Amino acid sequence: MKSTGIVRKVDELGRIVLPIELRRTLDIAERDPLEIYVDGSSIVLTKYQPACVFCGSSKHIASHMGKNVCAACLKQLSKL
Repeated sequence: MKSTGIVRKVDELGRIVLPIELRRTLDIAERDPLEIYVDGSSIVLTKYQPACVFCGSSKHIASHMGKNVCAACLKQLSKL
């Protein structure tokens, strides 16, 4: 991991602020969803990208009955 030298305190509600420079660099806009992972003793934030529940693809995603499904899997499901 690359250190940025940026330090932020957690507020009383458990929030931290991501600095504008970091958000611009990583193309994170207001209201963008972020996924939170734990890697050992580290917290990792990644920009959320919906993926197909069947094959994991993130291309041509549509929501079907509340689940993310890619076009190829949706086509296969329609044949059943």
